[in-house]
Amino acid sequence: MLLGLLIHAFAPTGPVILGVDDTIERRRGKRITAKGIYRDPVRSSDAHFVKASGLRWISLMLLAPIPWAARTWALPFLTALAPSERYCRERGRRHKKLTDWARQMMLQVRRWLPERELVLAALYEPAPPRRPGTNGRPRTKGARLPNLSDVLVRTSTRWRRVTVPRWYGEGDRVVEFCSAPAVWRHGGKPVVPIR
Repeated sequence: MLLGLLIHAFAPTGPVILGVDDTIERRRGKRITAKGIYRDPVRSSDAHFVKASGLRWISLMLLAPIPWAARTWALPFLTALAPSERYCRERGRRHKKLTDWARQMMLQVRRWLPERELVLAALYEPAPPRRPGTNGRPRTKGARLPNLSDVLVRTSTRWRRVTVPRWYGEGDRVVEFCSAPAVWRHGGKPVVPIR
């Protein structure tokens, strides 16, 4: 019902653009049996590994342009608990990776929206300059960029440091980041430059 309302309000026509992300809910207690220990993406760095105990959720979101906000919002409509490998092993269950959960959730959306085109975003390099005398339509995108998880572990990645004030309410925090231009492209839609 929630997805239907979001589609009606923000994406009545055209492809349905979806995003997927996981988050850790920090919960403790004897009755929180599905909790696991994961890498904290907020407090960890390349050289410093911080563990976080809690429940890992994976969410599917409608990426919709909001007219009054002048930007695209990620509006969650489906969330699933993704238990840890240890939790599944102790209970004799098959452990599913986040990609398996994401695929299963996308199949569920396909059942809900059998007539709509569904899109999960992929990133590409900007199109190379067009050479003089080249025939055919100009390219709109370059090579497919590596997954961000691959960028994280590459030795060639150039990291920059910046101090972020009031990091999650805990005072100033020095974080490392890398930045590069890319484009998001979907057939029939204008190319969207992003960073």
